[in-house]
Amino acid sequence: MQDQEHSEEPPSGPPDRPLDHVARIQAEWARERPDLDVRPQAVIGRLHRLGALLTEQLCAVYHRHGLGEGEFDVLAALRRAGAPYERAPGELAAHTMVTTGAMTKRIDRLERDGLVSRRRSAADGRGRVVALTPAGRDLIDQAFGAHMQNERRLLDALSPDEAAQLETLLTTWLAHVEPPQPTP
Repeated sequence: MQDQEHSEEPPSGPPDRPLDHVARIQAEWARERPDLDVRPQAVIGRLHRLGALLTEQLCAVYHRHGLGEGEFDVLAALRRAGAPYERAPGELAAHTMVTTGAMTKRIDRLERDGLVSRRRSAADGRGRVVALTPAGRDLIDQAFGAHMQNERRLLDALSPDEAAQLETLLTTWLAHVEPPQPTP
């Protein structure tokens, strides 16, 4: 059995505020499994829930531009590449953290919609290159501007100092979970 420190009730926040979703779950687990330390849920559970809620808010902007999250990611990765706004499919997959099979489906949809084009690589005749079309560049420029406004709106729930502290904490934590890679 774990020590008494782990059987404490999870913090419920200020007494005048109702419990949020995660605090209610913690309280139930603390009641049912007082032998387990459920305090990590206070952070992990809230990050998980916040991530899902933020994704909904972000995707709403993508949808207003006729894009899904995956299509937005591909167009953004191409735009970030700089002129001539192209990358190999494998490079796109690495930049968007999806499999090459999933990338092929995304590229197919974007090509069908006239937002990207595919051609053989000049450097490697067997390879392919995916490039933004002028319509794709216009769309991602509009969508990314709206995306940044939306992110600002979401982050404005925190003070500038709180946002800076959160950025520092998340950067530190992420570096432990996913060590930064050197820039090529």
